[in-house]
Amino acid sequence: MEKRPLDYAKASMDTMMRKWEAPKLPPEGRFHYHQGVFLSGMYKSYELCKEEKYFDYIKSWVDAVITEDGVIKQADMGQFDDMQPGILLYPLYHCTGDARYKKALDSLMAAIDRYPTTPEGGYFHKADLPEEMWLDGLYMEGPLRAQYGAEFHHPEYFDEVIFQALTMQKHTRDPKTGLLYHAWSYDRKVEWADKETGCSPEFWGRAMGWVPVALLDELDFIPADHPDRAKLEKMAVDLLKSLLAYQSEDGRWYQVVNRGDDPANWLENSCSCLYVAALCKAIRKGLLDASYLEYAHKGYEGVIRSLTWEGDDLIIGNVCIGTGVGNYIITFYSFTFTKSCPMAGSTFSIRSAVRMRRLEVLMQGWHPKYSLSSTSSSISSFT
Repeated sequence: MEKRPLDYAKASMDTMMRKWEAPKLPPEGRFHYHQGVFLSGMYKSYELCKEEKYFDYIKSWVDAVITEDGVIKQADMGQFDDMQPGILLYPLYHCTGDARYKKALDSLMAAIDRYPTTPEGGYFHKADLPEEMWLDGLYMEGPLRAQYGAEFHHPEYFDEVIFQALTMQKHTRDPKTGLLYHAWSYDRKVEWADKETGCSPEFWGRAMGWVPVALLDELDFIPADHPDRAKLEKMAVDLLKSLLAYQSEDGRWYQVVNRGDDPANWLENSCSCLYVAALCKAIRKGLLDASYLEYAHKGYEGVIRSLTWEGDDLIIGNVCIGTGVGNYIITFYSFTFTKSCPMAGSTFSIRSAVRMRRLEVLMQGWHPKYSLSSTSSSISSFT
């Protein structure tokens, strides 16, 4: 029997749950995006399947890393990587009414209020990386801030998240390809920065994946009548369309997106999952038309073909563990990957599968005979 997208998401989550008790998710004890991105994908899956074991697992982790008074035990408030798990506090607060989750959210907003910026107002990626803006930060902070603005009546946060995104685009977008460089340096003093543009040397796959996913999540909360909403929509759509030019025949994208002909490069699953997730959500929001389903399906199938099983465990490989900002030849980009099933693999496959599932439900009611690919698979074959 053919597996549906949600089946893969659940298999990935179940594999992780067998491997780690929630409080021991690495890095153990730290409030960090490694756990936060994985668990936010788990919550989106829970919204679809309503299996309480997933909600309980999320709550168990959060309760292990904040105190009874709502204080985050171990986090560096000088980097957005340690703020991203705040996105989990919203559903826990809504479902339980426990004030400590709101207190923890308030502390994160206060940290962002005093976060260091460039003279122009763009956020540093980390306090100890002065004058550097990285694409990753848009995902780690933006949706968290936008949702707080919507739920707790801070409309100024909408202006802020849009400003940060547009500022990042202004400095990192390559006019020739439409792609975004991984990072930008305001003062151009760091070794990796181009002395004219301030940009880092490469187009890293996952860095660009964070961006449309973040923007589309922010659009869930930014009011329809906000004067700059259309700019955020256009930024997401333009980047997705630019990325399509670099999709491989396999369906996935390369670790360094524009270097598909380099033998040291490799097809990378996390960026591919993020692009598929963003394409699905953009279609669902009406920002892209149904013709773009072909690209989403091709990417999804490319990832699915790369998966392996060890008994009941779903093994997700070809995932970059992480990288700094630097030159391709220095190996930041070409050698940092894993072939096993760490949190990285599960994190991104869940998000892709969930959004494909949400899209298929929509399409069944909208265009049930639309062909997803040249294999004549229809949307209904995924349900």
